[in-house]
Amino acid sequence: MILDLFRLDDRVAIITGAGRGIGAASALALAECGADVLIASRTQSDLDDVASRVAGTGRRAVTVVADLSDLDAVRGLAEVAQREFGRVDVVVNNVGGAIPLPFLDTTTDYFEEAFRFNVSTAHALNLAAVPLMLTHGGGSIINVSSVMGRVAGRGYAAYGASKAALSHYTRLISKDLAPKIRVNAIAAGSTATSALEIVTSTPELKSMMEDLTPLHRIADPEEIAAAVLYLASPAGAFLTGKVLEVDGGTDIPSLDFSLPDL
Repeated sequence: MILDLFRLDDRVAIITGAGRGIGAASALALAECGADVLIASRTQSDLDDVASRVAGTGRRAVTVVADLSDLDAVRGLAEVAQREFGRVDVVVNNVGGAIPLPFLDTTTDYFEEAFRFNVSTAHALNLAAVPLMLTHGGGSIINVSSVMGRVAGRGYAAYGASKAALSHYTRLISKDLAPKIRVNAIAAGSTATSALEIVTSTPELKSMMEDLTPLHRIADPEEIAAAVLYLASPAGAFLTGKVLEVDGGTDIPSLDFSLPDL
């Protein structure tokens, strides 16, 4: 049956930034389809909640509290997964972000910090996980990028440039790791996560963002998680080096209302 292609029975996934939002939804989606998960974020209580929900699917979750801007901590996730589960099959590089800033406030230090958090963290985990994935024949890496990596928006120089780099990094390393490991990305559009609370809790901003999205709404984290599942599972077995745009059809500049003119 076609639904069998979405099964991940007895596979092991590492998901960063998995305490809430897209990361939490992805952990649950993979668990519901048979995977055990290692979930990492800064907050134990968030992880415990997700782990409890994973347990409700009959699968196991291992939680790791870590500052995922620390590259040594990120690298260590692969070792924990190997120790706890004996294998690594899927990596979901979900952690990332950067606060929009006016251009003159976007220092070079902030710019480099954005690249470290959005690109270097993914590379660090991939470097640690790939040798483990190869011992069991390969697997799938999913990098969570953003629509801001391909559209223009004021205030997003650091975030947008780093997400664009993550998208192209995906294409580049897919060539290095084929055919055993598939590498894809998701360019997520506006999604109802804690990072977007300032928008979703302000009716005027929420309405404006919805109007800028052709589907006229903001995504649920589960809708991004569904794409993660597709790329992680055998259903996506003939995709590598692709950036899947899950953005409600957005193809115009967005969020220009968020900052004043110079």
